[in-house]
Amino acid sequence: MSRPRPSIVLLASFGVALLAAGAAASAQERIGAVSTTFRWVGPNDKVVIDRYDDPKVENAACYVSRAETGGIGGAVGLSEDPSRFSIACRAVGPLRMIGKIDESKDGEVVFSERTSAVFKAMQVTRFLDKTKNVLVYVVTSTKVIEGSPFNSISVVPLNQ
Repeated sequence: MSRPRPSIVLLASFGVALLAAGAAASAQERIGAVSTTFRWVGPNDKVVIDRYDDPKVENAACYVSRAETGGIGGAVGLSEDPSRFSIACRAVGPLRMIGKIDESKDGEVVFSERTSAVFKAMQVTRFLDKTKNVLVYVVTSTKVIEGSPFNSISVVPLNQ
């Protein structure tokens, strides 16, 4: 009986790890999608709308729209999605803090989702503006070498 070569085992392990990381960081709910570019092979390019619930603020929901690349690369998760986003966060009921909110000027990453196979992610960071008593959410792109200046913010008042 022959044993698998270490390079094949390593490659397979890396692939499984990538799939698991992508699944763990996915949106809480896909609300919908609009096709933007027809692709002959693989899924079309589209703008997707995902909902993320803030894990530390009950009834705070953020809706993020972003471009998702289709084609063969997009179908297998190898394409890099563009770094352009829009975010709208709302109180969808009475807000209740269910965790300690980071009050630092660096904020706290509350959601993250990969937008390429390895090196790029979209993330939403929450800031607390104590003076105005609001939560400020900003969506940005992170990249190992260079992030993107494209961003969008949304504000949720804490007193309803």
